Formats: sequence, C-alpha cells, structure tokens
Amino acid sequence: MTEMVYGTVPARGGDPVLPRWWRTVDRWSMSAILMLFGVGLLLGLAASPPLAARNGLDSFHYVERQLFFGGLALITMMIVSMMSPSLVRRLAVIAFGLSFISLILLPFFGTDFGKGAVRWYSFGFASVQPSEFLKPVFVVLTGWLMAASQEVGGPPGKSVSFALVCAIVGLLALQPDFGQAALTLFAWGVMYFVAGAPIFLLVTIAGGVVGFGVLAYNSSEHFARRIDGFLSPEVDPRTQLGYATNAIQEGGFFGVGVGEGQVKWSLPDAHTDFIIAVAAEEYGLILVLLILALYTTVVVRSLFRLMKERDPFIRLAGTGLACMFGVQAMINMGVAVRLLPAKGMTLPFVSYGGSSLIAGGIALGMLLAFTRHRPQGEIADIFQRRGR
Repeated sequence: MTEMVYGTVPARGGDPVLPRWWRTVDRWSMSAILMLFGVGLLLGLAASPPLAARNGLDSFHYVERQLFFGGLALITMMIVSMMSPSLVRRLAVIAFGLSFISLILLPFFGTDFGKGAVRWYSFGFASVQPSEFLKPVFVVLTGWLMAASQEVGGPPGKSVSFALVCAIVGLLALQPDFGQAALTLFAWGVMYFVAGAPIFLLVTIAGGVVGFGVLAYNSSEHFARRIDGFLSPEVDPRTQLGYATNAIQEGGFFGVGVGEGQVKWSLPDAHTDFIIAVAAEEYGLILVLLILALYTTVVVRSLFRLMKERDPFIRLAGTGLACMFGVQAMINMGVAVRLLPAKGMTLPFVSYGGSSLIAGGIALGMLLAFTRHRPQGEIADIFQRRGR
C-alpha cells in the first residue's frame, strides 16, 4: 500500500520478471481495470438473461462467455504488460499487417449478422471483428513512425502514418463503421498534435473531416438516418435511444433496484452498446459516477506517467492508447445520454463481446507496459543534467 501511495520502486536489473513487473507497473490503473471488468460482469448478470431467453439459451450463457473472454483478455493484458516497449513495438508491427489484410478482405469473406454492416468474420463457434484489433496496433505503429521521423535523417513517418490512417478510415467507412473510423482518426490526430503538428495542418484535417461527414450524410442512408435521429427534437420511444433515455430517467440517483430494471427486456443491445443504460436504471447515478471515475483514473494516471517519459515513441504511443481508451468510453456513454449520434461502439472492458474484450486487453496491456517505471527513463533527467 505504501508503494501505491508514494510511487513505484525502481527495478533492479537482476530481478526476476514477476517481482520487477509488480514493482514497476501502475497498480492504481490495473486495479481500476479489474474493477471495470467486475462491473461488466455485474451488469452482464442483469442485462444478458433476457437476450438469452429470446434466443432459447441458458440464462447465463452470455455471462459465461463474457467471463471466458474476459479471463483471456486479463491474461493477455498481464502478459503484454510484462513486455519491453521494443518487443511490444515489434509484435504490433506484425499484428498490424495481419489486421490490415483482414480488414481489406472483410467485404469478400465477412458477415453483417443482419445488422447492415459487414464488420465480422464468422467461424460458427465465435466471430472476430478485425477493426477492434487493428486500433491498438495501429496506434503503436504510428507512435513508432512519428518518433522515427523526429530523428536526424529519419524516414517520413508522419506522412506514412497519414497515408495509413486515410486507408484505414476509408476501409472502415465502406463497412460502414463511422464510429471506429472517427475513433481511429482521433487517436492519430492526438498523436500528431503531441508530435508537434502545425496548427494550420490540424485545421485543414478537421475541415476535411467535416467535408467527409457532409459527403457521408448525402451518400449513406445508414449515416443520414442516425444523424437525423440525433438532431430530431423528439426521441421515438420505440427506438433504442428512446428506451435508453427513459431508463436513465427512471434510474434517478439510486436506481430502481437490482433486477428491477425493464430496459433490458426492450433493448436488443442492452448488454453491449447500451450497457450504461442498464447500469443507470438499476443502480442509478452512483454506479455511473463510479464507472466514470474508473475510466478517468486509467486515462489521467497514464497521461501523467507518460509526461515524465523521455522516449518519444513510448510517449506518443502511450498517449494515443490512453486517449483512445477514454474517448471510446465517452462515445459509448455519450450516445446513451443522447449527446452523440448512435455509433454502435462498446464500453471498453464493460460491454459484452469477445473481440472487444480481448482487443481491449491487448491495448491496456500495451498501455501498462509503456507506463511502467523505468530507471533513468524520465524526461526530467535531461533537464537535471543540463542544469549541472
């Protein structure tokens, strides 16, 4: 407990892997992540039985699957968090190549599961969403490219990363998956800003995004329908947004009681995209504030630790991962309270979903690896030496 309050102890070179990892990892962030997973299981017990009953499955079918995939995600997170930043970078480059190829082939071999967007590969016993795995490894690859471009005689990493993000956004828009496309572009923009992008260029890119949004609105019925529903002054009570809005209002401060919520019987995505509505209805504002506090803990602590890091690759990649994690949570909850248009995005480590859980474990494992304490790895060391 003393180390959690006053900071981690620097690792000694000859230490075994596990003791060194335990002393250097950010235990507050890791504890918040474990609590988020616990909250996800709690809400899964409330939200998934009605869906299982509609599909003729055992009442706790989806909870058991969430426990299984969540266990894999936690194990993956622990393993990745023990890796060195250089090993994380090498594996991310390989994983990016595989994920990018999978995304290209998705229109030919993927399925939409009747949702109107081809986003998954179905293997019968399970399905995989390539975009979930592409996001974290793309962020790490982008961090490496941008850091390399800052070196004397380095490659044009920023230009290469811009070409890659344009290709990825284009492929995601074809599915269509505008939510994941916007999240990927946002993560790249944050990293580009941290790497020292000119304001004029960022404004130009923002203008291009607005222009793309107008084009998508005029050419995509799926996109236009969601924007029109968001801008409408009245919410149709028979839509998912209508059910979610009513559930949040009914929950109040303390909720209607465990198991007493009704929204889970009406919302087909109550266990995934609108899981926060179940939390608000049954447990009230108290649980929602706790969830917000847990996400804030992970993001803020990670950013503060990265501010002390002098390795530009670690600083850039870690910032991208932390911001992407936090913004995805904001988007999911913003949709539920009608601050944002519906986007079909899960709540990280809380919503049900095999791909999102395991990919989230990989992303958070990378973030924990980048924010581990490393001797003489802080940017303050440079200024201390200059002041001598």
